[in-house]
Amino acid sequence: MEILEQARIEGWTDEKVVERVLAGETALYEIIMRRYNQRLYRVVVAILRDRDEAEDVLQDAYVRAYQHLSQFEGRASFSTWLTRIAVHEALARLRSRSRMQPLDTEMEEEDISLDAMSAFVNPEETTSRAELARLLEHSLMNLPEQYRSVLMLRDVEELSTSETAEALGLTEENVKVRLHRGRSLLRRDLLARVGTSARDAFPFMGQRCDHVVHRVFVFLSAHCRNSIEHQK
Repeated sequence: MEILEQARIEGWTDEKVVERVLAGETALYEIIMRRYNQRLYRVVVAILRDRDEAEDVLQDAYVRAYQHLSQFEGRASFSTWLTRIAVHEALARLRSRSRMQPLDTEMEEEDISLDAMSAFVNPEETTSRAELARLLEHSLMNLPEQYRSVLMLRDVEELSTSETAEALGLTEENVKVRLHRGRSLLRRDLLARVGTSARDAFPFMGQRCDHVVHRVFVFLSAHCRNSIEHQK
C-alpha cells in the first residue's frame, strides 16, 4: 500500500506524519497541506482580503513550516503551530504593503460598510446555502482585520476560544472581546440565519488546493537540489 494512502486510511495524527516527514518521507507532507489548506487559506484571506495573494502566502507558510518542522515541540497542537506561522506570514505581507491597521484600533459600527447586508433584512426563505455563504463572505470581508481573523477561526473554522487565542497570539479575553464586537458589527441575525452554512464560506478545494500543494513541492525540490550542489 502506498504510504500516502496508508496514512489517509489509518488516519495518522499530525505528530506521526511530522515524525515520518522528518525521517525522510517528505511525500507525506502532502497530508499536512491537504489537511489544513482550507483553514490556513481562510485565516490568511481574512487578513489580506486578496485571494490570489493569500495563495502566495499559503505557499510561503508551508515552506517555512517545512523548514522548521524540527522546531515543533508539541507545546501547542500542530495545527495551532502551523496556523500561527500562516498568520505571521500574512501579517508580514500586510506590513510590507504599508496598509496594515493597528490590531488594537477600535472602529465604531457606523464606520463599517455593511451595505452588502441591507438586502438581508427580510431574506427569502428559499435563499440557498451557497447564496448565504457568499453573503457571509462579502460581509465578513468588510470588517476590520482584528475582527475578521477572530470570526474566521471561531465562527467559520469553529476553533475554541483558547485555540483561536493561541493561533493569533492573543489572550482569551481579547478573543472574546473581538468576537463579541465582530459579531455585533456583522449583525447577529446574519450568522444565526447562515448557521452551518458558515463552513461553506471561503472554500479552498479542488484545483486551487492542488495548485498550492504542487507549488510547495516544486519549491522544496529546487531548494534541496541547490543545497546538495552547494555541498559538493
